Amino acid sequence: MSESRESIGLPDVAAMKRAGTKIVMVTTYDHPSARLASEAGIDLILVGDSAGNNMLGYDSTVPVTMDEAAMLTSAVARARPRSLIVGDMPFGTFQASDRDAVAGAVRLVKAGADAVKLEGAGPMVSRVRAIVDAGIPVMGHVGLTPQSATKLGGMKAQGQTAAAARHVLHDARELEAAGAFAIVLESVPARVATHISKILTIPTIGIGAGPGCDGQVLVWHDLLGINEGAAPRFVKRYAELAAETRRGLAEFAAEVRSGTYPASEHEYKIAGDELRAFEADLERTRRES
Repeated sequence: MSESRESIGLPDVAAMKRAGTKIVMVTTYDHPSARLASEAGIDLILVGDSAGNNMLGYDSTVPVTMDEAAMLTSAVARARPRSLIVGDMPFGTFQASDRDAVAGAVRLVKAGADAVKLEGAGPMVSRVRAIVDAGIPVMGHVGLTPQSATKLGGMKAQGQTAAAARHVLHDARELEAAGAFAIVLESVPARVATHISKILTIPTIGIGAGPGCDGQVLVWHDLLGINEGAAPRFVKRYAELAAETRRGLAEFAAEVRSGTYPASEHEYKIAGDELRAFEADLERTRRES
């Protein structure tokens, strides 16, 4: 467990870039996970729309609603983490208009977010500017943007040609100019991400974008081995909680079925005279009936 520190704020994130201190972000979605992340010294918590896949049983992030995002953000915020909380804006809550974007961002802030994140550039740059003008910090997201993965040809790396790399850089610079305080670079070649990180004055947070970014983010369920099976190449598992959880549950089931749990140390006691009085009451009731 890390030593207790003051809560992370936006000036701290900017200062970490200037100092060359790597920024650590984890995507998580609930109260106990937020508490543990904070105690471990995580700088930023992203309440991601990836909850759709990892918590809510959806096939993608697209079905996630603002009600769900706000509920998860509130759960994280109630842990009072020292980490800065970034609420992910779900698909459909900001694309239509600046007005919708600001309303959605306000909802997440009222739920407990310190900042919001939204995907894409181009028309979305206006959304970022409107939210920032409303006084809400925004984290951008370029490269692979899962909400628009179909348009990108699937969940594929971006920026793998010179033209595509220039496009990712252009998007990132537009978001910086619109007032974003940081940018996620997802599934971008490491050398491209390094150049972008050096060009921008705001921090870059990489996921599948190599070590040259100013920070890194992974999803809680991926890095702790809760998700099993095939994973993106950038995922490193730092624990195997699915296997340990399955083992614990199987042991519990076996002990219940064998009668070894609960044992005497798991019982609440009643004094002998109180038990005898209770049993006498039962016997009287039985005879009277």
